[in-house]
This record gives sequence, C-alpha cells and structure tokens, in this order.
Amino acid sequence: MENPTSTSQPDDDTPTHSVLITHAGKSHTFTLPQTSTLSTLRLQIQETFSISPEYQKLTAPKLGLLKDDTLPITSLPPAPKKILLIGSSNAAIKDIQLANSPAAASLRKFGGTGPIKPAKPAHRVDWKKEGDYAKYTFGPIRVLTHLPNPSRSETYLRRLASDAGIKAVMVKHKFSVGMLSEMDPAEHTTHESRTLGLNRNKGEEILLRLRTDAYDGYRDYKTVRKTLCHELAHNVHGDHDRDFWELYKVILKGVEEADWRHGGRTVEGGGDGGRVMWEGEEKEREWVEAADGGGWTGGSFVLGGSAGSGSGEDRRSMAARAAEERAKKMRDSSGTT
Repeated sequence: MENPTSTSQPDDDTPTHSVLITHAGKSHTFTLPQTSTLSTLRLQIQETFSISPEYQKLTAPKLGLLKDDTLPITSLPPAPKKILLIGSSNAAIKDIQLANSPAAASLRKFGGTGPIKPAKPAHRVDWKKEGDYAKYTFGPIRVLTHLPNPSRSETYLRRLASDAGIKAVMVKHKFSVGMLSEMDPAEHTTHESRTLGLNRNKGEEILLRLRTDAYDGYRDYKTVRKTLCHELAHNVHGDHDRDFWELYKVILKGVEEADWRHGGRTVEGGGDGGRVMWEGEEKEREWVEAADGGGWTGGSFVLGGSAGSGSGEDRRSMAARAAEERAKKMRDSSGTT
C-alpha cells in the first residue's frame, strides 16, 4: 500500500492528467497520459490499492458513480478534487474465501477432541452471488451524530442495506450507491410538506428520513424501505415520468417478493396464472393517490400536507380532502352544483 500522499507518474513527457483517489482514509494521486481511459485508471488502482477492477466502485463529484470504462481520463475532475473508491482488497476477499473453503471446514471439524462425527452435507457458497452482493451494494453509512442515539440510526440504515429484498433488487438492477445517509428532519420540513428521501447524482448518495419530526422516535421500517425503493428508481430515471413509476413498481414488488421473512403471498388462480401480492397493496395505492399530490419532485419523495407525524388520522383526512376535490371537479365539468 502506498503512502497516503503518494503519486504515480508516467515515464515519458506526454501530456498528462492527474486524479486524486481516496480509500479507507488513504489518498493517492494518479498521473496518466491524457489519452488514457477509466479502464486504464482501474488497472493502476489495482496495483496501488490491491482491489480488482470488478470490485472497484468510484464516485466522482457531479458525475456520481463511474460505470463507463471507456470514459476519457480527462473527463474526471482533476486533483486536488477527490474521487471516492469503495471496495474490498483482493487479500480480504481471499481470506473470506479461505475461511469458507472445505479445507478450513475440515480443520475446524477435526481440531477438537472426542470421536469423529459423521460428515454433514457441506453448505455450498454461491461465490458469484456473493461477488454480486459485494459489487452492487451501498458504500459508507452516515448518521447524524449530533442527535440522540446515533447508534440506533446506524443500526437502522445497516438493516436496510442488508435487507434481503433490497439486496436482491440491487443485484438484479445492478444498482450501486456511494453513501447511505440519515436525513435531518429539521432541514427538510416545511409547513406544506415533508421530504422523505433524496437521491443525489443518481446514486452518489441516498438520504432517508428515519426519525419523526419531533425527534422522539423512529418511523415505520416498511415505510422507510418503500422510500428507499423510490430513491433507487432515481438511479435510472431523474424525472417522475411513466418509466420512473413503472421501474419503482418493479423494484417495490421485487423487494416484497424477495423478503421471505415478511414478504408477499402468492394468489392462486386468476387470468395471469397466479401473481404475487404484497401486504397492503390496495392501501398503498390509496395512500399514494391521497398523499402524493404531485409532491414527488426533484429526485425526492415529498409527502404533501402538514408536518405532523403522518398518523392514520392524517392520512384519512388527506384522502377525504382528495375525494372532495375530485367530486368538485366532476360537478364543475357537468355544470351542476
């Protein structure tokens, strides 16, 4: 491993471009010919940080997650602007593989005393799936340390990141998020609306509202998970158009289906040969219709209405107001009073 302030220089006098990579508290400046691409930079990163290109996740200011390896090196922000590198070293991955290898299992098995027990069927590790989980995941967790119980917020975010349904859709859609952060309710609450989630630069960072507005508790887990599904859809679509909503529904359904502990149930029969419904599907549609009000804007999930706690009574009031508004429009269009 290079020193935190070390650099890499080409041997000739060709025009160059320098980028600063940071990883796990260490920094390294790479100076490459201007004709180089992101693929060349990944190979240099592998030599310096011992992280294979397929496990490298690079996040640059304004560009977000870097995925196109044909991107010219000159398109990246020059040093001293920092590019964040996320990934496990080859040595760490090898240690995990060795720890789960049949040889290691045999050593653990025969290391004790007493009679040899009959062999049990070995649990086969799907290394491709494990590799996908390591590649398509979240980066660092960031919580608000100035608020009470930051450790609880960290546990909450890590539960979301390790949720079986979330992990499944991350791999299926090849989503990577640079950072998963806690949102401060005080900074995103007005008299008219409450922002529930934000996605910055299509996956550079996702922020989620975990706490109640009064800081006296935490919001329902499944509601926050739905917000995360919404923000993951913004990794692909910035605007709230038809394509965005179709993707959101696919993500939400995939999360519910893959969460085998609390997931959906299969409805037998029907014209589609049986489909999967998630718990409260009809209520979800009613809630979105009443509470959305066009407020899902700017890459964020904004709940319209007052800045209250979002109780059942609040939602019923909003639904009633929405129904009254629709009835009024129908009367106006028909010319009746």
